[in-house]
Amino acid sequence: MLSASVSALRNSDLRRQILFTLGLLALYRLGAALPSPGVDYGAIRRCVDQVSGGDEAGIYALINLFSGGAMLQLSVFAVGIVPYITAGIITQLLTVVVPRFEELRKEGQSGQATLTQYTRYLSVALAILHATGLVALAARGQLLDCAERIIADDSIFGMIIIVLVLTAGAALVMWFGEQITERGVGNGMSLLIFAGIAARIPGEGAAILDSKGGLIFGSVCVGAFLVITAVIFVEQGQRRIPVQYAKRVVGRRMYGGSSTYLPLKVNQAGVIPVIFASSLLYLPNLISRLTQHDSSGWIQRYLADPRSPVYVGVYFALIVFFTYFYVAITFDPQERAEEMNRFGGFIPGFRPGRATADYLSYVLGRITLPGSVYLGAVAILPSLLLSTGSGAAQNLMFAGSSVLIVVSVGLDTIKQIESRLMSKSYTGFLR
Repeated sequence: MLSASVSALRNSDLRRQILFTLGLLALYRLGAALPSPGVDYGAIRRCVDQVSGGDEAGIYALINLFSGGAMLQLSVFAVGIVPYITAGIITQLLTVVVPRFEELRKEGQSGQATLTQYTRYLSVALAILHATGLVALAARGQLLDCAERIIADDSIFGMIIIVLVLTAGAALVMWFGEQITERGVGNGMSLLIFAGIAARIPGEGAAILDSKGGLIFGSVCVGAFLVITAVIFVEQGQRRIPVQYAKRVVGRRMYGGSSTYLPLKVNQAGVIPVIFASSLLYLPNLISRLTQHDSSGWIQRYLADPRSPVYVGVYFALIVFFTYFYVAITFDPQERAEEMNRFGGFIPGFRPGRATADYLSYVLGRITLPGSVYLGAVAILPSLLLSTGSGAAQNLMFAGSSVLIVVSVGLDTIKQIESRLMSKSYTGFLR
């Protein structure tokens, strides 16, 4: 890995892409720490210190995690990339339901550009809704359940200004992610989440060391190492289905006759089911706070407290359900079988067409079950540790969704750098 990093920095094009990516990530972190106009930054910092380990470790934890800690501080990038991620997921779902979207997906690059534009419009609309909800909660003192006055100017005009600033920040973050994907290295949106998590690790580790001592800190580090090792092992796991291509004669040349394989990952859905499940659990709490209809406190007690068995069970079940759902809409065995048949490929022992599609569906169902259980187990790990009363477990930086994101994004970025290095190495042979 060290040699690959040195080789990447020696290559001028790749070095420029890496520096461009790091520059945009630095700007993103600057915006995450920049206070929004009309927000009393001192008051909100005091509120965050008061509820540390409470609300932030509860229902807001994962949503705040995606913004790099900016959401609970109402900074310029408080909304973060959650609207863009949600809009992308909705657009992807519509390609299965709406025939027009499916036609655009099959049109190639021009259709994909149109879908991307629709995703941008939808993400801006979702950002307005998200920003309005955050400002409304902050004005009522319900964002952090703190008596401090967070919004200095709570007039209609002042709150509209804050909403517009947060929406503009979300649009700028969306642009950052797209620019990193096009002109930098790695997936832009994933790297922005990665940067937010990585920026909080040193501070959270120091807090555990100061409050719990060296023994607990060492135990947390060992536990984090074991969880990361297990996540890497599962993320790299795949089922390789052998595919044989028949020989074809085109003109005077013979093509095909080669053997390859179709890789099916154990975790085919990535972290998307976790995002789906956390967003769905976040909605009842947000609606109850805005409408103030949870008089009995049932939602706060069972669906907003990560230590509640109901919360853990519902969270785990939603992750399993969305894993199967997302895999079903992103991987079509019938379409993959037709694609193999079109290019003269077949799976040994199975006839092309329906038999191949049935076999792919069978294998996909077998590997999706352990993948969904793995995702659910890692995601609820902090909640299980919280129920045991472990104070260090309140930190999501060392377990749960943060590990899934950091490991998957890190592996994907390293693979992209290595593939670009390999393409540069082969340039001399192709010329």
